[in-house]
Amino acid sequence: MCEVFITANPESYESRTRSVRLHGVVTSIRLENLHWEVLAEIGARDGLSVVQLVEKLYDELVQARGAVGNFASFLRVSALRYMALQARQRIPTDLAVPIASLNADAVLQDLPASWAQRAAH
Repeated sequence: MCEVFITANPESYESRTRSVRLHGVVTSIRLENLHWEVLAEIGARDGLSVVQLVEKLYDELVQARGAVGNFASFLRVSALRYMALQARQRIPTDLAVPIASLNADAVLQDLPASWAQRAAH
């Protein structure tokens, strides 16, 4: 069983720090390389760079929740959710399909309660 996990390329779990500007403030975010790769894939689907995606996620999180908390952890969970939703066939694996084109209500329908706290629209 463990071979599935322990054969991961060590570079994938090495951390990398990126500087991003969020509302004029430069901040550093440290994530494992695999998380950065998944975030790059998510952004590319909608024509966004990783930095543009991070800025967009930050802005939408602030708008929906009013507070950010641990933003690096939020980004890790976002990458994990993306992969898990693909595994559950809620997000197509076809990278030509933009995330913005998906119906969020359909993607999030009937997920385990611990997976989603629906933001008020």
